[in-house]
Amino acid sequence: METNEPRISAAARDLHRSYGRGGGAVHALRGVSLTLRQGSFTAVMGPSGSGKTTLLHCLAGMDRPSSGTVHWGEAEVSRLPERRLAELRRERIGFVFQAFNLMPAMTVAQNVELPGRLAGRRAEPGAVRAVLARVGLQGRERHRPGQLSGGQQQRVAIARALLTRPDVLFADEPTGALDRATGHEVLGLLREGVDRDGRTCVMVTHDPVAAGYADRVVVLADGLVVDELERPTAQLVADRLSRLGG
Repeated sequence: METNEPRISAAARDLHRSYGRGGGAVHALRGVSLTLRQGSFTAVMGPSGSGKTTLLHCLAGMDRPSSGTVHWGEAEVSRLPERRLAELRRERIGFVFQAFNLMPAMTVAQNVELPGRLAGRRAEPGAVRAVLARVGLQGRERHRPGQLSGGQQQRVAIARALLTRPDVLFADEPTGALDRATGHEVLGLLREGVDRDGRTCVMVTHDPVAAGYADRVVVLADGLVVDELERPTAQLVADRLSRLGG
């Protein structure tokens, strides 16, 4: 029987993550459950130290939870062997960092291709040019990161994440190092990937304006989900965060 319910893209169940042991242990996540539906844009927010980045890394398979599970579709990835997890990450996941993480000695095209080359795969002819055109960097293939503005470097990082057409794109403070106008351009690219391609996007941000691009805001405090906002506005997000000291 067909259903109109959206497909589940990723899910966390009772996620705990602790660092250290005994009295000095830091409990970054304390039982987080979260469902990410296909083609949705979720912003994760909260005060400093609330567990935002830890949650993002656990969801993306970049960190292992202490307990609880992470699923991508039907696959439970939180306990997979590292080699299989790395394969799935390359096939299904894209990640955009605040610091861009570009190699300064490489050209733009080489930076975009790099993850695939490290995995022993070459991009299809024209694929790099096409994804750079998608983010507004056509003709910049031979430039090096130092010849680009911060916003252009973040576009390169997004192109690199999009080259494999990931099911889910994770972004950790993708506009944190950018001015507001350039940040809006980057957020527009993330939003376009959701609306045009049906991609799922999960973004950690401290900026209520950035969160306003999302369909939903999940608010963390002390490693717990304490609030969720549907169809958020920047003002509503700012008001909720002010109550938490975020």
